[in-house]
Amino acid sequence: MAVDSFSEFVLEQLSSLPGLRARRMFGGQGLYAGEVFFGILYRGQLYFKTHPDTLADYLACGAVVFAPSEKQVLRNYREVPAEILEDGERLRLWAEKAAQP
Repeated sequence: MAVDSFSEFVLEQLSSLPGLRARRMFGGQGLYAGEVFFGILYRGQLYFKTHPDTLADYLACGAVVFAPSEKQVLRNYREVPAEILEDGERLRLWAEKAAQP
C-alpha cells in the first residue's frame, strides 16, 4: 500500500473517533483525538501511544518503538500490529486506548 493510500485507509478506519485529525510532523503525520496526540503515521506504518496498562499488548505482538532516527526515539509509541490494522473494530479500540489522556 502506498504511503498516501495507507494514511487514507487508517484515517477512514478511525473516522468515528471524536475530534480525529491528522497534522504533518516527524516527516509523517501526527494523529489527534481532540487535543490528545495519540498516533503517528510514518512511512506506511502506524504507531500508537502506549500507557502502562496497554504496553503489554504491544510487547506481546513484538511491536517496535517509533524511531525515525538514532537520535529520535519515542519509546511510548509502538507500531500497531498488522492483525490489529486488518480488524477495524480492534483498531478503533486500540486507538481509543491510545487516545486516553
